[in-house]
Amino acid sequence: MGIIERIKEIEAEMARTQKNKATEYHLGQLKAKIAKLRTQLLEPPKGSSGGGDGFEVTKFGHGRVALIGFPSVGKSTLLTMLTGTHSEAASYEFTTLTCIPGIIHYNDTKIQLLDLPGIIEGASEGKGRGRQVIAVAKSSDLVLMVLDASKSEGHRQILTKELEAVGLRLNKRPPQIYFKKKKTGGISFNSTLPLTHVDEKLCYQILHEYKIHNAEVLFREDATVDDLIDVIEGNRKYIKCVYVYNKIDVIGIDDVDKLARQPNSVVISCNLKLNLDRLLSKMWEEMGLVRVYTKPQGQQPDFSDPVVLSADRGGCSVEDFCNHIHRSLIKDVKYVLVWGSSARHYPQHCGLGHSLQDEDVVQIVKKKAPLKT
Repeated sequence: MGIIERIKEIEAEMARTQKNKATEYHLGQLKAKIAKLRTQLLEPPKGSSGGGDGFEVTKFGHGRVALIGFPSVGKSTLLTMLTGTHSEAASYEFTTLTCIPGIIHYNDTKIQLLDLPGIIEGASEGKGRGRQVIAVAKSSDLVLMVLDASKSEGHRQILTKELEAVGLRLNKRPPQIYFKKKKTGGISFNSTLPLTHVDEKLCYQILHEYKIHNAEVLFREDATVDDLIDVIEGNRKYIKCVYVYNKIDVIGIDDVDKLARQPNSVVISCNLKLNLDRLLSKMWEEMGLVRVYTKPQGQQPDFSDPVVLSADRGGCSVEDFCNHIHRSLIKDVKYVLVWGSSARHYPQHCGLGHSLQDEDVVQIVKKKAPLKT
């Protein structure tokens, strides 16, 4: 029996099992088995070199955004509208067969936008180049899930399920669970608050399913069984996602209003060029890019070419800013002067741990070289 058939068999058993206090340990073990099988499914087959016919796209710019959605929802048209890069668009499905990159110039930054082929139900099992599409999405800073506003809400759930099956967690933060394997000493289970979803026996059973008999587990929040399995697997990617509802010109205003009020959602129309500016500002807000301008001593600040930092790519402290300019600069820094929203007064003397905010101006003061006698 293949891996996919075993996964389906376990899912059928979970669907048959009633959810109550007596069966929660059994369901926890089944969830751990499915997670292990899905990890095996993503691994390259034994005997292969590991290389495949993936989408080779070099990272470029200050951030990377991936367009994901079903075929014929307007991904290629959206790429052409936002970047000016031509991507073949037609009225039939699977017009785009490979990854097409484009660059958005927004707020003095360059953001790479990737138009990916449409994915279908079963993509996590490899259908319709689904695995390659999802692999590119894993390397992105933000996912734009493009949906057809005139279609049912079920599309959003199907896509979310496919992405979660391969370890992508949309709009979630990593669980506050400390987990460390040990060589001896058995399993140490602790929590800093009362737990309602997981107890010591269930944690032991899941760890034994993974053949882990010596480990330290500490819960810092009331996490679920799925959160514990994610931490044990250790290969999950937590990524921000914006739901983009295209083709709002073919539905009523009440439906548009309802979709626009959903969390992390933007409604647009590529056909009539509606609300594209709001989409760009939402992308900017979610990516959390921080522009920092440099000021040489005794001169005006240089507002033409900012240093762009982000929490996902290194951090936004003064130390990260210095490392971005040059790795050897940090040992010569005496202090920095900061103007902008992160400073309490202008200019503020700051150390390397100071957190910078968007559009701050920074002047680096170096240590003076000792005088030679």
